[in-house]
Amino acid sequence: MTDTVTPVKLKRTLGLVSLTAFGVTYMTVVTVFTTYGFVNKETGGHLPAAYLLAIIAMLFTALSYGAMVRKYPIAGSAYTYSQQSFGGGVGFMTGWVMLLDYLFLPMINFLLIGIYMNTQFPAVPAWVFSLVAIALVLGFNILGINFVSKANAVIISLSVILVAVFIALAFKSALGGDTTVGLLEPFTFGEGGIGAIAAGAAILALSFLGFDAVSTLSEEAKNPRRDIPRAIVLATLVGGFFFILVAWSGAIAFDVDWSTMSEAELDAAGVTVMKFVGGDALTSFFVAVFVAGSFGSAMTSQVSVSRIIYAMGRDGVLPRGLARVHKRFGTPIVAATLVSVISLTSLFISLEIITHMISFGALAAFMMVNLSVIRTYLFPRGGRTAPLTVGTLLRYGLLPLIGAGVTVWLWSSLETFTWIAGGIWVVLGLAIIVAVTHGFKRPVPMMDFSEEGATTRAIDQMGADYPFESQR
Repeated sequence: MTDTVTPVKLKRTLGLVSLTAFGVTYMTVVTVFTTYGFVNKETGGHLPAAYLLAIIAMLFTALSYGAMVRKYPIAGSAYTYSQQSFGGGVGFMTGWVMLLDYLFLPMINFLLIGIYMNTQFPAVPAWVFSLVAIALVLGFNILGINFVSKANAVIISLSVILVAVFIALAFKSALGGDTTVGLLEPFTFGEGGIGAIAAGAAILALSFLGFDAVSTLSEEAKNPRRDIPRAIVLATLVGGFFFILVAWSGAIAFDVDWSTMSEAELDAAGVTVMKFVGGDALTSFFVAVFVAGSFGSAMTSQVSVSRIIYAMGRDGVLPRGLARVHKRFGTPIVAATLVSVISLTSLFISLEIITHMISFGALAAFMMVNLSVIRTYLFPRGGRTAPLTVGTLLRYGLLPLIGAGVTVWLWSSLETFTWIAGGIWVVLGLAIIVAVTHGFKRPVPMMDFSEEGATTRAIDQMGADYPFESQR
């Protein structure tokens, strides 16, 4: 007798409001304080203007995400879209640059934990807290404990309360005459001009990481092809509105010459502005919520990237030793350990460098999504079957072209060291492609950034072992 398995389907219960709320929640409004200090320094205190420019750029990209979701309502994000639009080689390189983000996201959280804990316990060096956090996350990763995700709802609720109190106190201080900053002054370009604002907006790209996470709910949306694209755009608008509101509140309440602050003061600027607005009580609450959120983010991001590296090792794209699994807990112990070792660099590199590298990967991915729309809708593989209309040219040609152009502009505003490090990473990815394809004689390996497995797997048709594979 042959057993048959009935496929399980998720219930389609999510409407536009629920999908938008998910996207806004995923972006988390306290992200503003991650880059608060040095983006204010970069823009001369005009953080709201930088966020406004970033939102304009993200809106074009959000429209492009929506267009690609209609075409490919599956997980994978920028990697899937570029792979389907331009082929395996371009897709692999897009995924490779996205992997850079995955590697740096745990690092930024470990660094922030150290910085903010040190503000409350100055006798203990910041690196001690970071090191403890790295060890704890590695332990949880190996044990397979997933309790952090269950606490996320509580952390997010506390974050909303924190931000609401901060905004109220900031405006109370500003409207009470305790500041000389005009209400609209933070939205001007300032002495640095549009160049400084663009440099700040480029860094702020990391604030919008995950706004496309709405696309992972395709199977649970009532009308995915209509509501998910709309929800992506609305999540960008709503999330961006709260980013601007928080940045604006701080700007009009806390008037300071950011150029005089040290690197340590800029890194912990969130504590400084919180203490100025709400005193020690609000500061302690802020640190507790921020550190808890950073630990949860470090846990989930490291779990994802360790499984991507594990699967790349399993499929021979990277050395197969990385695919070793813990016998008792069934977790990728070698890959997880490697990610933790890489995260140790957060003990001696700056927050600014890490955020620049994350923004480098994010902007590269955003650019490819915009270009994928043009390729897919105007120049589809296999040729067009219908004539082009003015509406099609505007929606799938002009808008994504503007989005790609603005993204490249912001991308070029990043520091030189970011381009050097990012270029080295790209060259390494190209070398891997040449190696695993035996000089492009084999199909290019495919990555899978899906929520289900966060894995990387080779094309099924690939017959020969990859160079890093041991002989069977």
